[in-house]
Amino acid sequence: MNGIRIRAAADDEYAAIGALTHAAYTHDYDDLPRNYREELKHPEALTREFEFFVAEDASTGELIGTVALLRPGFDMHGEIAPDELYFRLLATSPTARGRGVGIALTEFAVDQAQARGARAVVLNSGPDMLGAHALYRKLGFSRRGERERVIELPDGRRLELLTFVLDLAA
Repeated sequence: MNGIRIRAAADDEYAAIGALTHAAYTHDYDDLPRNYREELKHPEALTREFEFFVAEDASTGELIGTVALLRPGFDMHGEIAPDELYFRLLATSPTARGRGVGIALTEFAVDQAQARGARAVVLNSGPDMLGAHALYRKLGFSRRGERERVIELPDGRRLELLTFVLDLAA
């Protein structure tokens, strides 16, 4: 897999995961709300509901990407069905771009969904995350407008969250 190894995050890696995620998102997106920028730095706050995985360079062990999968039994306040796998916070280190890290992590999420017997993989994305949208479409995801919603940000702005779904073969 292009010299990339994916594994469960270790308990002592959350600061590094937060730094990587913050660096990836702020590298690509200028207009992220301040509170979200801070939340990106603290993935440990989400470990009750999400399991984090990291992509590392197989030869050096350097963390080069991460993704969070919703744990079985959680449903994002009724938005995710029991037979769906939801993931978020997919991030590739800016220094590892072009190596296929995002593809590898997304395919990992799909593999995990299949292993769990899920019928679909679901994610939300901001409207400006065009590179991510292209990656999801390339891997077979389609946008599902009926599942999209608008959230109000702490600064009063409203943000449409786009929803992408990959239906898995039965």
